[in-house]
Amino acid sequence: MKLDNRIAIVTGAAGGIGLAAARRLLQDGACVMLVGRHQDKLDTAMADLETEAAGRVATALCDVAREEMVAAAVDATTAKLGNWDIVVNNAGRMDFKRIEEQTADDWRGTLDVDLLGAFYFIKQAFLKMRRGGAVVNVSSIHAMETEPLVAPYAAAKAALLSLTRSASIEGKARGIRVNAVLPGAVDTPMLWDNPNVKSGAEVIDTADVGKPEDVAATIAFLVSDDAAFVNGATLNVDGGRLARL
Repeated sequence: MKLDNRIAIVTGAAGGIGLAAARRLLQDGACVMLVGRHQDKLDTAMADLETEAAGRVATALCDVAREEMVAAAVDATTAKLGNWDIVVNNAGRMDFKRIEEQTADDWRGTLDVDLLGAFYFIKQAFLKMRRGGAVVNVSSIHAMETEPLVAPYAAAKAALLSLTRSASIEGKARGIRVNAVLPGAVDTPMLWDNPNVKSGAEVIDTADVGKPEDVAATIAFLVSDDAAFVNGATLNVDGGRLARL
């Protein structure tokens, strides 16, 4: 398969896009380290995935906002699965408050997860990843067009695109590609728990709602040799929704 002998780290892997990405990478032949904050959820995800990928999946408890835990998760990946060459930075936090109600801690909490968490894994990649590796940052169409109440999230996802560009430049000499995907409305709890959607302030046409597997397929392409000449790119995975906003 396309990703035989590849070893991947997927953050936020216990559900949604992260779990779909892990499943797709396993289907394509990779070994996958599932990274998340809640061991019970990771155990459930691992039990599900092991039915089709026994021996090729492991878990690491990690708060991506803490650099020392990121380093430990990377070391655990090497110990359990081998030298890694793929990172999918999917872990995310999205809170809903008016700007005048937000605090510095609100901003730091979101930036620590959505931006610095990706930075910590990219730093580890540049320090330890073997040549030919690939990083995919899961941004959002909120980086381009957004809505009320999510300023820290939108700002973090926009900054993540800038980090992607910078890292793609610096990673080239190391043989590491760095790209980003921008999911739109995807059928996950993050979408349906959105207060703007619940209140009707944001109307979601069901025709515009994709599946986690749609994003996972794009991620699998970007980390494969089929995308060997793709670096520093941002790919919308939104069914064309952003083009109409």
